[in-house]
Amino acid sequence: MMKQNNHHSTHADNNSTSTANAAYVPPKVWVQDKDNGGKFASINRPTAGARHEQVLPVGGAPLQLYSLNTPNGVKVNILLEELAELGVKGAEYDAYKIDISEGDQFGSGFVDINPNSKIPALVDRSHDEADEPIAIFESGAIMMYLAEKFGKFIPLSLGKARADCLSWVMWQMGSAPFLGGGFGHFYAYAPEPLEYPINRYTMETKRQLDVLDKHLKDHSYMCGNDDSDYNIADMIIWAWYGQLVLGKLYDAAEFLQVDEYQHVKRWAQNIAERPAVKRAVDLSLKPINQ
Repeated sequence: MMKQNNHHSTHADNNSTSTANAAYVPPKVWVQDKDNGGKFASINRPTAGARHEQVLPVGGAPLQLYSLNTPNGVKVNILLEELAELGVKGAEYDAYKIDISEGDQFGSGFVDINPNSKIPALVDRSHDEADEPIAIFESGAIMMYLAEKFGKFIPLSLGKARADCLSWVMWQMGSAPFLGGGFGHFYAYAPEPLEYPINRYTMETKRQLDVLDKHLKDHSYMCGNDDSDYNIADMIIWAWYGQLVLGKLYDAAEFLQVDEYQHVKRWAQNIAERPAVKRAVDLSLKPINQ
């Protein structure tokens, strides 16, 4: 569970912070000449690529997952566990922990399969030995790849059902950075509370929750009302917004007044009770350094 530091400021504190921050004038050319502070300051750099040598372990299952149980990681965990729940052959996987706070994502082995150095990444080794393993990065791409590979949890035929599913998948991929990188960062991880960015991203987060609430008023799942309509759109959105309204992210449920979004909470609680989802949230990940 990601916890928010208890640093709520008074109105006077916010005013003083805003006054001090008003003196900042961006330079003509930005340079990284000091630590920017915050939880991930020690690993943040404006450059890409490997920073150290690291050979990733490979297990015996067809699928190799390299991840962490953050919301983006939980998305893929859910789909893999739902496939396991159905007993889908070929969807067996080994899961390894990429500790982003320790910089594991910048190891050469991980950068080879994901040049963007973000979790999760997946390698499909189910092909013949003569074939090169397939590496997939970005959680949405991984989920679409797996759902289509196994013909589960995604409408395969062109038409409204598939269009609805992909629309909501892409909605999540485009919207969640405002929740995680915007609201979550400034509310929970920034070195000091700043009124403008917290207000800016809180407003957008609540707008997104309202989008979901209005949609889910007439839908049991993102793409329909039957159990068969449950698909990757639900999984990918639940990992962020479902956990948020259930009080699992940033210790921000009261601040965001999540009880206002009754339809989102009903949907989130329903999905949280699925056995595969329960396993996915607490998935045991093997260390990469043994």
